[in-house]
Amino acid sequence: METQAIIETNGLTKIYHNDVAVDHLSFAVNEGEIFGFLGPNGAGKTTTLLMLLGLTEPTSGSARVLGLDPAREPIKVKSAIGYLQENMGFYPDLNAVQMLRFVAELNGLTGSEIDGRIEEALHMVGLATEAEKKIGAYSRGMRQRLGVAELLIKDSKVAFLDEPTLGLDPDATNRIMELIERLCHDKRMTVLLSSHLLHQVQKICNRVGIMIKGQMVAQGPMDRLAKEKLGIGQETYSLEEIYMKYFQEA
Repeated sequence: METQAIIETNGLTKIYHNDVAVDHLSFAVNEGEIFGFLGPNGAGKTTTLLMLLGLTEPTSGSARVLGLDPAREPIKVKSAIGYLQENMGFYPDLNAVQMLRFVAELNGLTGSEIDGRIEEALHMVGLATEAEKKIGAYSRGMRQRLGVAELLIKDSKVAFLDEPTLGLDPDATNRIMELIERLCHDKRMTVLLSSHLLHQVQKICNRVGIMIKGQMVAQGPMDRLAKEKLGIGQETYSLEEIYMKYFQEA
């Protein structure tokens, strides 16, 4: 099946005063792909996400999300994409149904369409039996799953996930990762996943990009990177080995 680039950057650069946070970044993420966005703290990943979300303007270069320029069309970009971060902010006194109804109405949905989407979303993320419980009583893993439900309510075609499983226990982490895979498979959602959990990234990502000191030092399928950098085959590499090799050489 033919694919097209849904997220693209070309020479994307961000300079704060005299510090280069992102340095001529060029990469593309295809439709329906889960792209692992890796790098140490301070590598420029969050700044890149902010530019793709239209929350800060690049110093130079360009970006496109669904063909839109986030710097010039930030409202259109925000309405078309979903963003799941490390700590999702919800109104603690609302329950899940009330919260998702609020999100739906903000996105212009009305009537029975709202009820159908809420029911489907809560079922898909495994919160149907907890739908009437106030969000303030949710565990962190439940709140993250509610964040995934929000992506479904918006019918997001693109999702930016910034450390969505940080601090979760193994069971909650696996639930979130399984949900991400299902979104890509069932909804053909395109995902840019920033995470330090390299073994989880290796399990679900089609390709990865490694950022160090504001530059993308490697990108591509993990088996190809393993062969190029480590000289080993697909069955014997780990993403952690690949990552550390690039990190040590930077």
